[in-house]
Amino acid sequence: MEKTLVILKPDALQRGIAGEIITRFEKAGLKIVASKMIRPNREHYYKHYEDIGQMVSRRGKEAFDVTLEMMQMGPVLVMVLEGIEAISLVRKMVGTTEPKSAAPGTIRGDYAHMSFAYADAQHTGIPNLIHASGDASDAKKEIGHWFADNEIFEYKATHEYYTQTKKE
Repeated sequence: MEKTLVILKPDALQRGIAGEIITRFEKAGLKIVASKMIRPNREHYYKHYEDIGQMVSRRGKEAFDVTLEMMQMGPVLVMVLEGIEAISLVRKMVGTTEPKSAAPGTIRGDYAHMSFAYADAQHTGIPNLIHASGDASDAKKEIGHWFADNEIFEYKATHEYYTQTKKE
């Protein structure tokens, strides 16, 4: 099974929609194998967004700085989700990074609306609720950055107790 990292950002927690977002993932059949609420320092976010995510080269130094500032506005809920093709499924469910461009039915499309242009003009981060790993390489690095091995659990979901693969 594939694992991916999801971060419910401070704006998701401040708006009180964390449960709704988590429910979407569970209804899609993804399993939560790790979770914790924490308030990381700037250095932790620097490693996540630049050392792993290369945000400065993708969006520029100013966007990077305002993102780090925004991420420190409150705690975050960090999770590892597991499932078949979990990374691409979560990315599809989350929607594009810019909420204004996110399709209705996605998390960002349903719960956020700001554009990059507006955020840039205001010199602020874009409240887009959630981070999801971009690919398998990032997922592995991000999970290792946020969780120790003993914080990730293996267990059977209810349906797994009642289904068996027959071998012929």
